[in-house]
Amino acid sequence: MTDEPNSPAGPTSPHRELVGPALALLGVALIALNLRPGASSVGPLLQEIRGGLGMSGTVAGVITALPGLCFGLIGAVAVRLARRVGMSAGIALGTLAVVVGLLARSLVDSAGAFIGLTALALAGMALGNVLVPAWIKRHTGRPVMVMTVYSTGLTVGGSLGALLAAPLAVRLTDGWRSSLAVWGLVALVAVVPWALITLRERRDPGDHATPIEAPSGRLSSSPTAVALTALFGIQSMNAYVQFGWLPQVLRDAGISTVQSGVLLSFIAALGIIGGLVMPSVIARHHDISPVMWAFGALLIAGYLGILLAPAAAPWLWCLCLGVSGFAFPTAIALIAARTRHPAVTAQLSGFVQPIGYLLAAMGPFAVGILHDLTGGWTLILVLLMVSGLLMTAAGLRCARHSFVDDEIS
Repeated sequence: MTDEPNSPAGPTSPHRELVGPALALLGVALIALNLRPGASSVGPLLQEIRGGLGMSGTVAGVITALPGLCFGLIGAVAVRLARRVGMSAGIALGTLAVVVGLLARSLVDSAGAFIGLTALALAGMALGNVLVPAWIKRHTGRPVMVMTVYSTGLTVGGSLGALLAAPLAVRLTDGWRSSLAVWGLVALVAVVPWALITLRERRDPGDHATPIEAPSGRLSSSPTAVALTALFGIQSMNAYVQFGWLPQVLRDAGISTVQSGVLLSFIAALGIIGGLVMPSVIARHHDISPVMWAFGALLIAGYLGILLAPAAAPWLWCLCLGVSGFAFPTAIALIAARTRHPAVTAQLSGFVQPIGYLLAAMGPFAVGILHDLTGGWTLILVLLMVSGLLMTAAGLRCARHSFVDDEIS
């Protein structure tokens, strides 16, 4: 696969030779697999964690809100950290924070300590969220392929965290504690390649002499950056709502608990396909407007089916929602595809993801409030359909073959 016009080599090409392709691919694959399990493995074990640490419902609610909040707040300072220590060192430090946070939280007996250490791990993940797309842009000669590995690894890691949490708790000797600790050990493996990459860069004076520089304009003045933030935030909000509330919506419609869980897993599995496919689609087509129309239409169709006839064809409705979720790897890939210089890629990633995740974190809270007020799901599903219209509008703006670099110059 050849590089597409969306990712020209630019002035940083010499630095791509510093890290070998095998080490780069290994590092990206391992970090991608570890940016979600520490968060997704908590939900299936929340009841056991609450019992073990004596958590109230309010405290448990704080834990469920932490991923979106940390990804948003910490992600906002990721680029500043990268300016000081370098992108690779920032990713390495983030990976180390994931290891320490996940391993240490499995040992504590205090709810406060558990929350603090979970926040530390999530902060490390937030650094990876923002910095890895820019690192791929700067250090790899085949960014489409590596971005495909990255976006697929995010989905696979998140799915494995949720899928294996309960089985591991049953099979391992210390129950939920051992289940959560497993992901700290897995993350420890990812520290090795990133430590090697960072050491190689420290020995190369040329790379360290070219730190990330701020773009010449404000990203808020870029229509593409604003639209991409909206696309990312609306899609992530829908994903958070689906994973938090869709099983309950389906159960209230007469679908069994087991089938509701299987349907949710089906939606998550479809995301893996999206991660494999969408970076190449973006690379091969200058205009992806039809794709954005399809994402919006499928999102609306899925919610409409659940509203009008949930038990008639639940697999079809979840298929629609799952394929519409391809908008997530699309947004991730567009961060690199709609920028020329890696410095702008880093800035755009640090702009899109923090705001997008904060927006996403509000969705499940709003759904809970509306459900308490109305006692049903009709208004919620209608509003989620409206979000499909907004996502389409944002996606169509992002679909244009434009570059943020040009818009902020």
